[in-house]
Amino acid sequence: MTQTAVEQPVITPKQNGGHHKGLYVLFFTEMWERFGYYLMIGIFFLYLIDPTANGGKGFSNSHASDLVGTYIALVYLSPFIGGLMADRYLGYRKAVILGGTLLAAGYFTLAFPGELAMYIALTLIIIGNGFFKPNIGTILGNIYNREDLKPKKDIAYNIFYMGVNIGAFICNFVAAYLRNSLGWGYAFAAAGVGMLIGLIIFIVKSNVIAEGDIRKPVQKDDMPMSRILGLVLLPAFLAAVLGYFMHKFIGHPLFGTSSIDAFMFACVPIIIFYIRLYTTANKEDKRGLGALLAFFVVAIVFWVIYNQNSTGLTIWADQYTDRSMSPAVEKIAKPMGMLQTVTTDPHPVTQIDAQFRAVTDGQGNTITVQGPDPYFQNLPRDKWPASGKMKLISTEIFQSANPGFIVLFTLLVLGLFGWLAKRGKEPTTPVKVAMGIFIAGLSSLLMIFAAAMTNVYVDKSSMAFLVGTYAIFTVGEILVSPIGLSMVSKLSPPRLTALMMGGWYLVNSIAGKVAGMMGTFWDSFIDKKVYFMILTVAAAIAFVVMMMISKWIAGVVKEKTGGI
Repeated sequence: MTQTAVEQPVITPKQNGGHHKGLYVLFFTEMWERFGYYLMIGIFFLYLIDPTANGGKGFSNSHASDLVGTYIALVYLSPFIGGLMADRYLGYRKAVILGGTLLAAGYFTLAFPGELAMYIALTLIIIGNGFFKPNIGTILGNIYNREDLKPKKDIAYNIFYMGVNIGAFICNFVAAYLRNSLGWGYAFAAAGVGMLIGLIIFIVKSNVIAEGDIRKPVQKDDMPMSRILGLVLLPAFLAAVLGYFMHKFIGHPLFGTSSIDAFMFACVPIIIFYIRLYTTANKEDKRGLGALLAFFVVAIVFWVIYNQNSTGLTIWADQYTDRSMSPAVEKIAKPMGMLQTVTTDPHPVTQIDAQFRAVTDGQGNTITVQGPDPYFQNLPRDKWPASGKMKLISTEIFQSANPGFIVLFTLLVLGLFGWLAKRGKEPTTPVKVAMGIFIAGLSSLLMIFAAAMTNVYVDKSSMAFLVGTYAIFTVGEILVSPIGLSMVSKLSPPRLTALMMGGWYLVNSIAGKVAGMMGTFWDSFIDKKVYFMILTVAAAIAFVVMMMISKWIAGVVKEKTGGI
C-alpha cells in the first residue's frame, strides 16, 4: 500500500536560541521516557534477587540474569518492527504516543505483585519501547533535515542526548528513595509516572513537532512487509519455538537455559537474512553493506561489556562491594533515601555453597533455604554486625555513575578531537570506534584488579573500583555509541536504511542476551577474575580486528559521503 507524505503545517514554529522549538519538546519527552526506562533497568535485577520477605522475587543470580538478558534482548529487538510499522502505516507521532502509553501501562503493571503481572508488564514494555524508541529520534532527524537547520543537526543531537543522560542520572536516586522507604512497587510506578509526564509534554506540544512527522511514500525498491514477515519474522518465531523445546530432544539446553536457546535459534534466520542482503546486493551497495556488517560484528563485544551494568556489575555492586559509609556520609545520604537496610535475619534465600554458587537439585532447580540477605552470604559470620542490620548505600545508585560521567566527559572528549582536527591529527571514525572498544576493555581490566586484590569470599571490594570502571567505560561509550546510528545512515543504501537500522538494534539485542547468558554462569566462576578476563580478552581481539579493517571502512565512508 502506497503511503502519502504527511502534509507539513502552514506555520513553522519559531526557533529558540537558534534551534527549532521542537528540539526542546523532544528533549523533555525523551528525558522522562529514559527516566522510566533506566529506573526500571537499574532495579529490575535487584528486585528479582531480593528475598521474598523483602518484597522481591527471591531468584538466584543465574535465574535473574537469564530473565534480565532476555528482557534487554527483546527491548532492543522490538524497534525493528516498531520502526517499520511507523514508517509504513502509523506515522511517527502516533507511534510515539502508542509506545509511550504501552510503556507507562507496563511500568504500572510491574508495580503489582505476582509473576503473571510481571510477565504481562515486561511484554507491554518491550512492545512499547519498539514503537517509542526508533520514532522519536526519527522525528528529530526529519525536523533537522530542513535546509536552514542542517548545520545545527549534530549540536541538536548532542542536546537531545543530554536529555537521555539527565533522565538516566536522576532516576536511580528516585528509585532508591521509593524502594527503601515504601517498597518495590512504588519505585516501578514512578517509572510509569515519568513516562506519563513525557507523554503529556509530547501530546500538548504535538503541533510544534508536526513537520517532523513526514513519511516518505513506499518506493518500488522497498521490501514489502509481507516479504519481511515471510523471510525474517515468521522464521525467527518458528526457530525460537524449536530452540525453546530443544532440551526435550537432547535432554538438556544447548546454551544453559531454554530461553537462551530460543533466542539463539531465533537469531539464525535473521542473521541469514542480513547475509543474503549483502550477497544479493549490487556492486555499488555491496561495499557499504559489507563495511556496515563488519562493524556490527565487532561492535557486539562493546555492547556485551556495556550491558554488564545490568548483570555482572550489578551483582558485583550488590554482593561484593563494600557499600558501608562513614557517619558523616550517612547523614547526607539518609535524607535522600539512598540508604538500604540489609539484615542477617533468616528468610527464604537461594542456597549457596562454599564458593558462593547456587546449589541445585537433580533437575537443575535452585534450592531455597533460610539465610541472610545476599550481602552477607559471602561474608564470614564474625564480620556480621552484632545488631543484625546494616545501612548501606543502595546498589542502584552506582547505575547513575555512567550517565553522570557522560555529562562530565562528553565536552572534554569532543574538545580533544576538535583540537586534534585543527592540527590535522583527528582519527578517522572507525579508529575512534576501535579506541572506544579498547577503552571498554580497560574498564573490565580494572575489574580484574578489583577481584585480584580482594578475597571476595571473606571481604568486600572498594567502591572506588566500581566507580573507576564506569568512568573508564564512559570514555569508550562516547567514542562508540553515538557513531553507531551515524554509520548506519552513512553506509546503508537508502532503500535499506530501515532494515539496517534494525540490524544495529539486533547487535544491541544479541549483546544484551550474551551479557545475560554470562550472568547465568556467574556463580560457576569460583575465581571472579576469569569472568572479567573473558571480557577484556574479547575487547582486545575486537580492537585488533577493528584496527585491521578501519582503513577499509574509512575508505567506504569517504566514498559515500566525502568525509571520514
